[in-house]
Amino acid sequence: MLDLTTRISQVRLLRLQHGEDILVSLRQYVAQEGIDNALVLNGFGSVTHYHYHVVADDRLPPAEAFPRGAKALDIVSMSGVVLGGRVHAHIAFADDRAALGGHLEEGCRVLTFAVVCLGVLETAADLSDWDQWRRDVTS
Repeated sequence: MLDLTTRISQVRLLRLQHGEDILVSLRQYVAQEGIDNALVLNGFGSVTHYHYHVVADDRLPPAEAFPRGAKALDIVSMSGVVLGGRVHAHIAFADDRAALGGHLEEGCRVLTFAVVCLGVLETAADLSDWDQWRRDVTS
C-alpha cells in the first residue's frame, strides 16, 4: 500500500470547444501550465466520437479492448490523475439506452463543449509510477 497526504492548492477549470480532442487538450494544458500532480475531479459535456480502453481479462498483463466509434454521447463523468505530468484519466459516456467508458484515449472529440475540473496538488513528490501495476508485482 502507498499513502500520501497532501492538499489541493488550486482548482483549475478547463473548457474545451467543439471539435477538440479531450486527451490531447488535457495533455497540452498540463504541459503548458507545468502541472506535475493533480486530481481529475470531474468532467462533463458531450462528444461526437469516443475512444477508450478497458481491461479484457484477469491476467497480468491484462488483455485490453479499445472500443471506438462515431456517436453523439453525453460525458457523464470523468476521474483520474495527473502523475508526474502524465494524464491518466477515465471517462464515462451515456446515451438514452446505455452507459460505457473506461480509460480515456485520443479520439474523443467534443460536440457541444466539455469541462474538466482539475485539483492541482501541493506535493512535489514523484508520483509518476503510482498507476503502474508492474510496481506492485515486482516490489
